[in-house]
Amino acid sequence: MAQQIRSLVSAKWLADAVKNKLVGPSLRVLDTSWYLPKLKRNPYKEFKQRHIPGAYFFNIDQCCDKTSPLDHMLPSESQFAEYVGNLGISNSTHVVVYDASDFGSFAAPRVWWMFRVFGHDAVSVLDGGLKNWTQEGHSITSDRKKPEPCEFRAKLCRSWVKTYEDILDNIETKKFQVVDARSEGRFKGIEPEPRDNTEPGHIPGSINMPFYSFLTEAGLQKPPEELQQMFRRAGIDLSRPICATCGSGVTACHVALAAFQCGQPDVTIYDGAWSEWYTRALPEHVLSEGMGKHY
Repeated sequence: MAQQIRSLVSAKWLADAVKNKLVGPSLRVLDTSWYLPKLKRNPYKEFKQRHIPGAYFFNIDQCCDKTSPLDHMLPSESQFAEYVGNLGISNSTHVVVYDASDFGSFAAPRVWWMFRVFGHDAVSVLDGGLKNWTQEGHSITSDRKKPEPCEFRAKLCRSWVKTYEDILDNIETKKFQVVDARSEGRFKGIEPEPRDNTEPGHIPGSINMPFYSFLTEAGLQKPPEELQQMFRRAGIDLSRPICATCGSGVTACHVALAAFQCGQPDVTIYDGAWSEWYTRALPEHVLSEGMGKHY
């Protein structure tokens, strides 16, 4: 049970913590909002206008490997340590992440997974995000304070990060199950990808479980029993290794969170995701009901 308490916290739990002035060096709240460019939303501008009291902003596009041609790939250990240390987070800090997505949760599971892949397990997702927080009537603010930097030590768990070569090899070896968190239309190849020069489709052998299917209409995480049934219906064996993918490694982390709720804490992420796969894969490895990929 401790595992489930750790991965999700309720709006009431966090509101009580805010009210009792517990937000500080031992409890940090991060607004991790990030949106696909086509939505034309500016997450930092929105954060400055309204956020949970005491929250700091975590920018996925800043805390990343800026030498990569791909969007927001994982940073190095030292880059991550410096970035989160500058947000007043130490290795003893309990971190709560949320975002302001209309889904209730969109990018927050990515940052939850980032902390865990860098060795920090004391991290929770705010169930229902800002959407549910405001619906429950909890306070928001535009007040901001500058973080007092802390020392943070990061240790990357490399086995949790899959590469293009790992995925390519797995088409033959089938060592792990690949779950794609994009929408059904993008997975099938009949709905456009949000990025230029990329056609939709999927990796051979992968199974589609759209990230929003793990959430209720209110934006809350579905209960573990329901999540277990969903994995079962999709043909995913939770006792076997799982790798999650999506468009650029963000919503894939919803699969990792859902599996964690079901007692499977070691889901890996294909960080390059479809953005890299479509660019590098042979046409026969881009399965699509639409255009696909041609020589």
